[in-house]
Amino acid sequence: MTNPVSAAVHQCRLFFIALQFFTRLPIPRWVGFEPAWLQHASRYFPLVGVLVAAISGAVYLLASWLLPSAMAVLLAVAAGIYLTGAFHEDGFADMCDGFGGGLTRERVLEIMKDSRIGAYGAIGIICLLAIKCAALASLPPATVVATLFIAHPLSRLAAVSLIWAMDYARDEGKAKPMAQEMTTGEFIIAATCALLPAIACGVLGIFDWAALVFAIVVAAAVAFWLGRKCQRRLQGYTGDCLGAVQQVAEVAIYLAILSSFQPPLRLY
Repeated sequence: MTNPVSAAVHQCRLFFIALQFFTRLPIPRWVGFEPAWLQHASRYFPLVGVLVAAISGAVYLLASWLLPSAMAVLLAVAAGIYLTGAFHEDGFADMCDGFGGGLTRERVLEIMKDSRIGAYGAIGIICLLAIKCAALASLPPATVVATLFIAHPLSRLAAVSLIWAMDYARDEGKAKPMAQEMTTGEFIIAATCALLPAIACGVLGIFDWAALVFAIVVAAAVAFWLGRKCQRRLQGYTGDCLGAVQQVAEVAIYLAILSSFQPPLRLY
């Protein structure tokens, strides 16, 4: 029978391994490292999103005391990018280049592996960041931090769903150690970590339940849509695809929540 204390320590290790893989944050020395742990750390990818949201939200709150909301949003987004080393944004840009410029599976994979950014990637990342900042700046200032806590974990769950449902497309790759087969139990852990902040926002009355459900549905739709594209073009996914799904889902969630604050359209 597994010792509960040892099991809890192991889960902490998996979280810290995920934190080390997806952010610049240092982790305690006692965590150690074994390759097998990395294969099971993806269950805590959404929980890493909670921490990224907390730090980005703190930057927004501090900046908003002295600066306009739009500038505070820019600083919060920049903090999130720095915190993650632009890991996901880079994946999105690479996927734009690969899917925009490649006609065959092999050519798409070759372009996505190239560290240089092309026209599709540059235009894509500029548009993505512009929409992200504009959407957050358009929200009521009191709801921006709560929106971060919804979007960061849920968008990472959208990315994790590809690991759970699809095969890795490359023989080798920087994301392959974490992109091994994911069990349904591990996906449930990831989903729990992602959904709890949204549920808390609903219970606290920050957003109405319809807006939260819409945000979840939108994130799932992004994962399904981009997942199908990856399956059709690559017969699987890569680490760049995971980053692209996370980024597009994050922006889509911002837009979904923003739409809940707009007055209904009158056609008469």
